[in-house]
Amino acid sequence: MHIVIAGGSGFIGQVLQKQLLDKGHRLTILTRDPSKFQSTKQIQYVEWLISNSQPETQLEKVDAFVNLAGESINGIRWTKAKKQRILQSRITATKEVLRIIENLELKPSVLVNASAIGYYGMSETATFTEEVNSKASDFLATVVQTWEEFASTAEKWDVRTVYTRFGIVLGKTGGAFPLMALPYKLGVGGRIGSGTQWVSWIHVADVAGMIVLAIEQSHIHGPLNVTAPEPKRMDDFGKMIAHVLHRPHWFPIPSVAMKAILGEMSEMLLSGQRAIPEKALNASYNFQYPELEAALNEILTFKK
Repeated sequence: MHIVIAGGSGFIGQVLQKQLLDKGHRLTILTRDPSKFQSTKQIQYVEWLISNSQPETQLEKVDAFVNLAGESINGIRWTKAKKQRILQSRITATKEVLRIIENLELKPSVLVNASAIGYYGMSETATFTEEVNSKASDFLATVVQTWEEFASTAEKWDVRTVYTRFGIVLGKTGGAFPLMALPYKLGVGGRIGSGTQWVSWIHVADVAGMIVLAIEQSHIHGPLNVTAPEPKRMDDFGKMIAHVLHRPHWFPIPSVAMKAILGEMSEMLLSGQRAIPEKALNASYNFQYPELEAALNEILTFKK
């Protein structure tokens, strides 16, 4: 298959590239600066989101399109400017993906558009499968709802559209996890807030694996929760990091301190949600890391 990936050089995109190349697919990566990369027979880099760029003129028979592009939600605080970049970057990238698809003579069979479990809003008591319709109106929920609504435009061209709703992605080099693990590495890790809030986590290898699932399984349509099958309470999540790193879990961070440091962004860590990957389980997806301890061991254990 010929698969086009927008945002394919980032944290998740690099892992996805390897999995797709290992399966023999041909890739095109859309990037603002293709001169940074070396194209080969299996993978080419094409300019996009630059004035007057027309990547569609360099795309032949696209079988699948993956959109991972967007400003990271991680950072110190969600300032007004940061929030605007988070929303606008996703809308701009998705609009350009849709414009490219519209101008392709042969449409891809599927668009896999990144999304997030933030769609559901926050809860300590509810369980969210893909069947749940959001009633949330917080910042992240609003961003995701708007993002998915734009992406749904692809359906008017009979392009099967999948919204991969990512949980907290665990990996060595990106996402929120390195900052979550840092206090434990420094010996000052402990309970965050009440500790009873849910963490719907997933190893980055399974993020890529579930994107591949969405590409290859034609019956998967609409939302797809990209989370491990066993979410953890925040306190248990922290204790497992401490266990794997052989560090103490003793220094609690009260909610008021988190709110003072992170502002509105603190709600991600203080509230959380319990999302279950029902569609992936029904499709018999084989998780590489279904259990948290194995995932953390792969990420945190030093290997020569």
